[in-house]
Amino acid sequence: MEAAGEELVQDAPTATPGPTSPRWGAVWALGIGVASLSTSEMLPVSLLTPLARDLQVSEGIAGQAVTASAVIAVLTSVLLAPLVGTLDRRRLLLVLSFLQVLSNLVVALSPNMGTVLVARVVLGLSVGGFWGMSSALALRLVPRAEVPKAFSIIFGGGSVASILASPLGAYFGGLFGWRGVFYGASALSLVAFLTQVRTLPSMPVAVRTRLAGLGHVLRVPMVALGMLGVLLVFGGRQTLVTYLRPFLETVTQLGYSGVALSLLTLGIGVFVGNTFFAARLLKRNLHLTMTALPLLMTLLGIALLTAGRNPIVTGAIILVWGMATGITTVGWSTWLTRVVPDKAESGGGILVAAIQIAIMAGSAAGGVAIDHFGALAPAVLSAAILLLGAIHCWFVLGGHRQPIT
Repeated sequence: MEAAGEELVQDAPTATPGPTSPRWGAVWALGIGVASLSTSEMLPVSLLTPLARDLQVSEGIAGQAVTASAVIAVLTSVLLAPLVGTLDRRRLLLVLSFLQVLSNLVVALSPNMGTVLVARVVLGLSVGGFWGMSSALALRLVPRAEVPKAFSIIFGGGSVASILASPLGAYFGGLFGWRGVFYGASALSLVAFLTQVRTLPSMPVAVRTRLAGLGHVLRVPMVALGMLGVLLVFGGRQTLVTYLRPFLETVTQLGYSGVALSLLTLGIGVFVGNTFFAARLLKRNLHLTMTALPLLMTLLGIALLTAGRNPIVTGAIILVWGMATGITTVGWSTWLTRVVPDKAESGGGILVAAIQIAIMAGSAAGGVAIDHFGALAPAVLSAAILLLGAIHCWFVLGGHRQPIT
């Protein structure tokens, strides 16, 4: 397996060269778009309790607001590029960004949970399409030597959102209500849309992405096995994270300001892991890092069950959990580019689809668990899934033990 993996990395064709001069304004516009998208996608996590109470549904049902966007994002991430053919990617991105504005506005005005779920399905179109194309678009906006910097700007928007979105959502939700927060998210999405209108260049596509190409990527054995690892690791993570607020309120017994601080701690952990530790650890040993992360999160989930009544210990657990999450996201993206470097759009779409399936499944499974067994149940289920993920990564990712350069 190791030899085959090295051959894939060394012999893969080089991707299409980038432009001779960078378009940093457009790159920053994508970063703002990703920040807006990440904020919109994860807001239900921080507003779960008041949303469920106001719309008179259980917290498990309310958690399906995350599942709803993930369901359609799965399909969009893999099918959008083949369906739109050679449509100018600027026009496509603008449509996807406007859908964010529309979705958040409809959620804010929703009279019932059914309308919320429909609006979140609309958001899923933007989630799958935007994330699925972001890596490929970066290659078209800057010269190849500047791609790492472009990635740091684009995905840095998601990191910033991971720090601020959930805690600010919880805090402002306590002040202005959950509907007010979604009005604010709609305004942020509008800013992202207008920035892209101003800065994005025309990005015509000469060769259309075909479904056959997606199948070709999935037929690479390491990719298919790797995506199973993605499902386990991200699914196990989401099973707990979606229902973290009910845990903090019922077990740790925090008010909305304490919940906001805890979610801020989680976001800071994600940012620190992503920015300061990911590259260093992945370069040192990809295989060991990608195996250790889900194992660490398993142990953290168990620790949360045993010490979750102590706010200080809980905060420390959440911080380290966030750091592991930040490294995990970078790690899987890096791993995939090492396996299929010549299939940026197809490979990125498949990875986004796998992550969204994991989010969908994790949120759904955690919802069933919390409705039937209480606030501790999602943490128990999360630890079990993550342990399976660690075992899978140890055996499957062994073919890519080489350092990342």
